[in-house]
Amino acid sequence: MALIGYIRVSSVGQTLEVQREKMLAAGVEPNHIFEEKRSGLDSDRLQLREAIRFARKGDTFLVSRIDRLARSAADLYRIVGELQAKGVGFKCIDQGDIDTTSKYGKLMFGILSSIAEFETDLRKERQMDGIAVAKAKGTKFGRKAKATDDVAANIRQYREEGLLIRDIMVKTGLSKATVYRVLGSKK
Repeated sequence: MALIGYIRVSSVGQTLEVQREKMLAAGVEPNHIFEEKRSGLDSDRLQLREAIRFARKGDTFLVSRIDRLARSAADLYRIVGELQAKGVGFKCIDQGDIDTTSKYGKLMFGILSSIAEFETDLRKERQMDGIAVAKAKGTKFGRKAKATDDVAANIRQYREEGLLIRDIMVKTGLSKATVYRVLGSKK
Protein backbone atom coordinates (compact mmCIF):
# COMPACT_ATOMS: atom_id res chain seq x y z
CA MET A 1 0.00 0.00 0.00
CA ALA A 2 1.81 3.04 -1.34
CA LEU A 3 1.20 6.75 -1.08
CA ILE A 4 1.02 8.51 -4.45
CA GLY A 5 1.37 12.28 -4.50
CA TYR A 6 0.10 14.61 -7.21
CA ILE A 7 1.27 18.22 -7.17
CA ARG A 8 0.41 20.98 -9.63
CA VAL A 9 0.77 24.71 -10.13
CA SER A 10 -0.87 26.72 -12.87
CA SER A 11 1.97 28.77 -14.30
CA VAL A 12 5.62 28.50 -15.08
CA GLY A 13 6.46 31.29 -12.58
CA GLN A 14 5.04 29.33 -9.64
CA THR A 15 7.01 26.75 -7.69
CA LEU A 16 6.12 23.17 -6.80
CA GLU A 17 8.52 23.14 -3.85
CA VAL A 18 6.01 23.75 -1.02
CA GLN A 19 3.71 20.98 -2.24
CA ARG A 20 6.67 18.64 -2.79
CA GLU A 21 7.85 19.20 0.79
CA LYS A 22 4.35 18.43 2.11
CA MET A 23 4.27 15.17 0.15
CA LEU A 24 7.66 14.09 1.46
CA ALA A 25 6.63 15.02 5.04
CA ALA A 26 3.46 12.90 4.60
CA GLY A 27 5.65 9.91 3.73
CA VAL A 28 5.35 9.84 -0.06
CA GLU A 29 8.43 8.35 -1.71
CA PRO A 30 10.13 10.85 -4.08
CA ASN A 31 9.60 8.53 -7.07
CA HIS A 32 5.86 8.38 -6.25
CA ILE A 33 5.35 12.14 -6.66
CA PHE A 34 3.86 13.23 -9.97
CA GLU A 35 4.16 16.93 -10.73
CA GLU A 36 3.25 19.35 -13.50
CA LYS A 37 2.77 22.99 -14.32
CA ARG A 38 -0.63 23.06 -16.03
CA SER A 39 -3.96 24.77 -15.48
CA GLY A 40 -6.44 22.86 -13.33
CA LEU A 41 -8.96 23.44 -16.11
CA ASP A 42 -6.74 21.56 -18.56
CA SER A 43 -8.28 18.12 -19.04
CA ASP A 44 -5.14 16.78 -20.70
CA ARG A 45 -2.78 16.69 -17.70
CA LEU A 46 -0.30 13.93 -18.52
CA GLN A 47 1.19 13.60 -15.04
CA LEU A 48 -2.27 13.29 -13.49
CA ARG A 49 -3.10 10.52 -15.97
CA GLU A 50 0.19 8.82 -15.17
CA ALA A 51 -0.37 9.10 -11.39
CA ILE A 52 -3.82 7.54 -11.67
CA ARG A 53 -2.45 4.79 -13.92
CA PHE A 54 0.38 4.15 -11.43
CA ALA A 55 -1.99 3.78 -8.44
CA ARG A 56 -2.90 0.25 -7.37
CA LYS A 57 -5.63 -1.21 -5.17
CA GLY A 58 -4.97 -0.30 -1.53
CA ASP A 59 -2.85 2.77 -2.39
CA THR A 60 -3.75 6.27 -1.24
CA PHE A 61 -3.69 9.22 -3.64
CA LEU A 62 -2.60 12.48 -1.96
CA VAL A 63 -2.96 16.12 -2.96
CA SER A 64 -2.18 19.16 -0.86
CA ARG A 65 -5.58 20.78 -1.55
CA ILE A 66 -8.59 19.87 -3.67
CA ASP A 67 -8.02 22.78 -6.06
CA ARG A 68 -4.65 21.24 -6.99
CA LEU A 69 -6.57 18.28 -8.42
CA ALA A 70 -9.70 19.78 -10.00
CA ARG A 71 -11.46 23.10 -10.59
CA SER A 72 -15.02 21.80 -10.83
CA ALA A 73 -17.09 19.42 -8.74
CA ALA A 74 -17.86 17.33 -11.80
CA ASP A 75 -14.16 16.92 -12.62
CA LEU A 76 -13.34 16.20 -8.97
CA TYR A 77 -16.03 13.51 -8.74
CA ARG A 78 -14.84 11.97 -12.00
CA ILE A 79 -11.22 11.77 -10.86
CA VAL A 80 -12.00 10.50 -7.34
CA GLY A 81 -14.53 8.06 -8.80
CA GLU A 82 -11.84 6.71 -11.12
CA LEU A 83 -9.52 6.25 -8.14
CA GLN A 84 -12.22 4.56 -6.06
CA ALA A 85 -13.06 2.19 -8.93
CA LYS A 86 -9.42 1.05 -8.76
CA GLY A 87 -9.66 0.63 -4.97
CA VAL A 88 -7.46 3.68 -4.33
CA GLY A 89 -8.18 6.02 -1.41
CA PHE A 90 -8.03 9.81 -1.69
CA LYS A 91 -6.74 12.32 0.88
CA CYS A 92 -6.00 16.04 1.02
CA ILE A 93 -3.07 16.98 3.22
CA ASP A 94 -4.21 20.55 4.00
CA GLN A 95 -7.89 19.60 4.19
CA GLY A 96 -7.59 16.67 6.57
CA ASP A 97 -11.32 16.04 6.75
CA ILE A 98 -11.25 14.97 3.12
CA ASP A 99 -10.22 11.34 3.26
CA THR A 100 -12.24 8.82 1.25
CA THR A 101 -10.71 5.96 3.21
CA SER A 102 -13.07 6.76 6.13
CA LYS A 103 -16.87 7.13 6.38
CA TYR A 104 -16.55 10.61 7.87
CA GLY A 105 -14.08 11.64 5.16
CA LYS A 106 -16.43 10.44 2.43
CA LEU A 107 -19.21 12.51 3.97
CA MET A 108 -16.99 15.62 4.13
CA PHE A 109 -15.86 15.04 0.54
CA GLY A 110 -19.49 14.99 -0.61
CA ILE A 111 -20.46 18.05 1.40
CA LEU A 112 -17.47 20.16 0.32
CA SER A 113 -17.87 19.10 -3.32
CA SER A 114 -21.55 20.10 -3.21
CA ILE A 115 -20.69 23.47 -1.69
CA ALA A 116 -18.02 24.07 -4.35
CA GLU A 117 -20.50 23.23 -7.11
CA PHE A 118 -23.13 25.51 -5.53
CA GLU A 119 -20.60 28.38 -5.43
CA THR A 120 -19.75 27.80 -9.09
CA ASP A 121 -23.44 27.89 -10.03
CA LEU A 122 -23.93 31.14 -8.09
CA ARG A 123 -20.91 32.68 -9.81
CA LYS A 124 -22.27 31.72 -13.24
CA GLU A 125 -25.68 33.13 -12.35
CA ARG A 126 -24.17 36.47 -11.25
CA GLN A 127 -22.11 36.56 -14.44
CA MET A 128 -25.20 35.99 -16.61
CA ASP A 129 -27.07 38.70 -14.67
CA GLY A 130 -24.19 41.09 -15.28
CA ILE A 131 -24.14 40.29 -18.99
CA ALA A 132 -27.91 40.87 -19.24
CA VAL A 133 -27.58 44.27 -17.53
CA ALA A 134 -24.69 45.25 -19.80
CA LYS A 135 -26.65 44.23 -22.92
CA ALA A 136 -29.65 46.24 -21.72
CA LYS A 137 -27.35 49.26 -21.43
CA GLY A 138 -26.23 48.72 -25.03
CA THR A 139 -22.88 47.07 -24.47
CA LYS A 140 -21.85 45.03 -27.49
CA PHE A 141 -20.08 41.69 -26.96
CA GLY A 142 -17.72 39.93 -29.32
CA ARG A 143 -15.27 41.40 -31.74
CA LYS A 144 -16.23 44.27 -34.01
CA ALA A 145 -17.37 43.40 -37.49
CA LYS A 146 -14.71 44.00 -40.11
CA ALA A 147 -17.30 44.37 -42.85
CA THR A 148 -18.92 47.63 -41.73
CA ASP A 149 -21.70 49.15 -43.84
CA ASP A 150 -19.13 51.27 -45.73
CA VAL A 151 -16.87 48.29 -46.39
CA ALA A 152 -19.86 46.20 -47.51
CA ALA A 153 -20.89 48.94 -49.93
CA ASN A 154 -17.33 49.00 -51.33
CA ILE A 155 -17.33 45.21 -51.76
CA ARG A 156 -20.61 45.34 -53.71
CA GLN A 157 -19.29 48.22 -55.82
CA TYR A 158 -16.06 46.32 -56.62
CA ARG A 159 -18.08 43.26 -57.65
CA GLU A 160 -20.37 45.35 -59.88
CA GLU A 161 -17.23 46.73 -61.51
CA GLY A 162 -16.24 43.14 -62.34
CA LEU A 163 -13.45 42.60 -59.80
CA LEU A 164 -12.71 38.99 -58.96
CA ILE A 165 -13.29 37.77 -55.40
CA ARG A 166 -9.54 37.35 -54.79
CA ASP A 167 -8.94 40.96 -55.93
CA ILE A 168 -11.69 42.20 -53.59
CA MET A 169 -10.03 40.20 -50.79
CA VAL A 170 -6.71 41.94 -51.47
CA LYS A 171 -8.28 45.42 -51.64
CA THR A 172 -10.31 45.01 -48.44
CA GLY A 173 -8.04 42.68 -46.46
CA LEU A 174 -11.01 40.42 -45.74
CA SER A 175 -11.34 36.65 -46.04
CA LYS A 176 -13.13 34.92 -48.90
CA ALA A 177 -15.91 33.84 -46.52
CA THR A 178 -16.51 37.44 -45.39
CA VAL A 179 -16.60 38.75 -48.96
CA TYR A 180 -19.09 36.06 -49.99
CA ARG A 181 -21.17 36.69 -46.85
CA VAL A 182 -21.42 40.39 -47.70
CA LEU A 183 -22.29 39.66 -51.33
CA GLY A 184 -24.94 37.17 -50.21
CA SER A 185 -26.63 39.56 -47.80
CA LYS A 186 -29.55 41.68 -48.98
CA LYS A 187 -28.43 45.10 -47.72
